[in-house]
Amino acid sequence: MQRKALIIEDNPEIARLVQMRLGDIGCTADIAPDGDRGLSRYRNGRYHLVVLDLMLPDMDGLEVCRKLRALPGYVPILMLTARSTELDRVLGLETGADDYLTKPFSVLELLARAKALFRRARAMSASAPGAAASGGQQEVLQHGGLHIDVGRRLVRVEGREVPLTAKEFELLLHFAQHPGRVYSRAQLLDQVWGYSHEGYEHTVNSHINRLRGKIERDPAKPRYIVTVWGVGYKLAGD
Repeated sequence: MQRKALIIEDNPEIARLVQMRLGDIGCTADIAPDGDRGLSRYRNGRYHLVVLDLMLPDMDGLEVCRKLRALPGYVPILMLTARSTELDRVLGLETGADDYLTKPFSVLELLARAKALFRRARAMSASAPGAAASGGQQEVLQHGGLHIDVGRRLVRVEGREVPLTAKEFELLLHFAQHPGRVYSRAQLLDQVWGYSHEGYEHTVNSHINRLRGKIERDPAKPRYIVTVWGVGYKLAGD
């Protein structure tokens, strides 16, 4: 299948570089120089990846990301920025970005991140309605009061719908598909984020904490995602 990306970037040199390099992995790309035109292209096209600059001339990348996530369907979002503070990274991930790359970036890292996002998207496509009947992942997962509708990307806890970011959903789904198995932070980075990078373990910690805040009655005494001291985390179920 021909993959297609949308690059929302106001620097034409960077946009053309990303477009050219994505072509090296068989991915064509459209370019939009600002958020308004990027959103318009996205609504009128079909894309498998969005490469989104944080600093745009009209609305910033965070607002574009929020608007993209409010639209039907799911597409991986790789955010680019010249800023590298932890707050910027957390804000980008909180608004629904799947990954974060700081300028200047290496072409090899860009392609590695893009390929990891494509792999995860393919894995999730097997979870769409009807996939279970054809040997894909289960469409609905249930653990005690935790209900995960995989195809609809919907989570309920004791009947209450819980809104999750894209990465929070993928993290919870990974635990739910392997109940009782303990994962270290490095393993979760590799298997959920799609890459291992020293110093990014805090990203796992912050996502675990936010996820607990949404699905646990008492995040200080979690019933679902529990800590195995000195090792990592696991889904304990009921």
